[in-house]
Amino acid sequence: MAGTTPPPSDADVGPAVRPNISPVNSYQQKPLLVVVNASGRQASSVIRVASAVGYRVRGQLRSVSKDAQLSAELQSLPDVTLVEGSLEDPDFVANELFKDCDLAFVNTTPYGWTDEAVTGKRLADAALAHGVKFYVYSSLTDHSTHSVNALPPLPLWKTKFDVEEYIRKLGLPAAFPYVGCYHNNFSSRPYPLWQLTPIEDGSFEWRTPFPEDVGIPFIDTEHDMGAAVIQILKDGPRKWNGKRIALAFEILTPPEACLLFSRGLGRPVRYVNAPLEIKIPIPDGYRKQLEGILHTLCDNKAIYFRPEMECPETARSIWPGWRGLEEYAREVWPIEERQNMAPWTLEEMGNAGGSGLVTPADELEHGLEFAA
Repeated sequence: MAGTTPPPSDADVGPAVRPNISPVNSYQQKPLLVVVNASGRQASSVIRVASAVGYRVRGQLRSVSKDAQLSAELQSLPDVTLVEGSLEDPDFVANELFKDCDLAFVNTTPYGWTDEAVTGKRLADAALAHGVKFYVYSSLTDHSTHSVNALPPLPLWKTKFDVEEYIRKLGLPAAFPYVGCYHNNFSSRPYPLWQLTPIEDGSFEWRTPFPEDVGIPFIDTEHDMGAAVIQILKDGPRKWNGKRIALAFEILTPPEACLLFSRGLGRPVRYVNAPLEIKIPIPDGYRKQLEGILHTLCDNKAIYFRPEMECPETARSIWPGWRGLEEYAREVWPIEERQNMAPWTLEEMGNAGGSGLVTPADELEHGLEFAA
């Protein structure tokens, strides 16, 4: 939340021109990319793009059957193999996961039998032992380490930062994307911080404690994460080794975000500054994270990324084909809401059933991946 930019014009957030991503040289052995937690939003986006441009992919999952529909989709992609294995299993991580691997993308989660920091360090040790040439680790900031306006760290972000620091000490060639807030955090379901509450007149309210004058960095994770990470991998350590990369393509204040969402939906979406409401069961660890967000990001208006990180310029230079919040609201969010059988969509659906798409609310309830 380093600053704000004016709301993009229609031209900025309309359908973007998608530059071509050149495939990997087919005359060479295709590089093997290992992707950890393959069913996550970040990881699955990376897998889709990696397959499309010619990488071999080994995607790790705890259980292929847990998300059978997504697993089937990913396994149907060219040169993608999913392997079952627990990141809490030292033998699997040390001996199997990175075998013959060239590149890696790792986004750990705070849920598991082993502490995330232990898991993250174990993965880095194994990658180094197997000679991984470039390791992209999805990290986040520790606000207590900021040289200006240091504040208590957010607990689920500090763990990732601690793993990042460990990777640096190992000397493993690595880059560290810091990912902004997901577009699909927004849901009409009672997701803390991000619920768009349907109103009887057909409009929505975003009732949130985020201050109206502080910019929030946004990314359409499923659309843009993979393209950005693959470009970082193609550029390699010569350009990115040791670098922190702010992966967010727009910085919007809450009223600006509501304006773009309103344009996309064709319905009024109003920002209402309101205290945090928790309407669903949440893990204790995430409750502490929410308390930290209220103190650090809301009350003290701390920046989301580190002060030296350029946002959104860096992300846009890596991937010019990004999808803005207005385009997401127009083309994607209504589909996700219909698939989840959101009540506000049932009339236009004729009360037809949905396909059971997993939303951030589901992710929170089931202990999977979420952002900010």
